[in-house]
Amino acid sequence: MKIFVICSVRGMDEDYRKKLEDHVAVLEQDGHTVHLPHRDTDQEASGLEICSQNLNSIEEADEIHIFYRSKSQGTHFDMGCAFALGKYVKVIESEPYDPAVKSFARMLTEWQSSLEGDEEIDA
Repeated sequence: MKIFVICSVRGMDEDYRKKLEDHVAVLEQDGHTVHLPHRDTDQEASGLEICSQNLNSIEEADEIHIFYRSKSQGTHFDMGCAFALGKYVKVIESEPYDPAVKSFARMLTEWQSSLEGDEEIDA
């Protein structure tokens, strides 16, 4: 299976990097092909090229794993691509949120819940 990991790239600390790379190592040990943006997207490219590379990899992916951080603009862009493409998502990590307030963290819970038993959503 091809998996794309949506995560923060800029400003990541070593603990976050280790968490991402440990998650990917397990997936790759299990035989999956994983696209991890800080490792597999050319971070020296222009912003437009980075977004295009990620869009193409998201489109090719069978499944999307999300490590959500609300301060990451790239995370929001990649989530929009995955949503528009109707991709199956697994929220691996998110931020706490108030269930009475609309937020992207809440939307991720709703999105994943809407996919229970489904392989894709109709966006």
